[in-house]
Amino acid sequence: MSGLVFMNGNLVPKAEATVSVYDHGFLYGDGIFEGIRVYNGRIFRLRDHLYRLYESAHSIMLTIDYTLDEMEKAVIETVKANGLRDAYIRLVISRGPGDLGLNPKNCEKSQVVIIVDHISLYPAEVYTEGITVITVPTRRNLTDALDPKIKSLNYLNNILARIEAERAGVMEALMLNNQGYVSEGTADNVFIMRRGVLKTPPAHMGILEGITRELVMDLARESGIAVKEVPLTRHDFYVADECFLTGTAAELMPVIGVDGRQVGNGKPGPVTGNLIDAYRELTRTEGEPVL
Repeated sequence: MSGLVFMNGNLVPKAEATVSVYDHGFLYGDGIFEGIRVYNGRIFRLRDHLYRLYESAHSIMLTIDYTLDEMEKAVIETVKANGLRDAYIRLVISRGPGDLGLNPKNCEKSQVVIIVDHISLYPAEVYTEGITVITVPTRRNLTDALDPKIKSLNYLNNILARIEAERAGVMEALMLNNQGYVSEGTADNVFIMRRGVLKTPPAHMGILEGITRELVMDLARESGIAVKEVPLTRHDFYVADECFLTGTAAELMPVIGVDGRQVGNGKPGPVTGNLIDAYRELTRTEGEPVL
């Protein structure tokens, strides 16, 4: 039976999966989340996502009333209950119901929600044809204000940048940090190929250290490609030989134009294509099936 949501230990129909209007996740974005994929009946890199989830919780002093092993079991059981062999998992932990004040001490218990559903962010053809992106005025949050390593429920910074991209008629945007260096997309990490080297911004540029990002760097190294984490400017993207975005939901997305400049020959490059193939092969075969 599909359409079941895990709510604090119970599986309930999607229409009945509701939270209190006093929940501090709703009122203040006080919580964390992870997006996880199911491919071919296998949950991809579940442990990696759970490690990051619990690190985020520890950083914001949010108590999760499940051990990591118990959370893993809950995710698996929710996937099984929905019966979707290819799906997207949204695992959300909020501070829980409290009052209208900011003080998290007034929230008695954190809330755990696990959603398993289909997701399709982009049309299939853009993975073979590529997309164009722009840089936007909205800057990435300062790392000493809200560390991007914390995958929090407060995504307004990213949403404002996505609105700017949509109004410009493109599907994604590159966000700059306060120093003017490229940080990441609105929901993706970014890579360029330049003269045989794969480059991506380092963590201190204000990025979320993505699970897919790490995997792509490993796949590139295994294929003999040099990989460097270095600060990148808009100019670096303008003169890149290839460019692509990575993320759990988006997977690997080729970019063929930035701010009106053509990237490479205006088509997804060979390295990008090879990495997409290697990534897709891994997602279909890695791990034990749960369905």
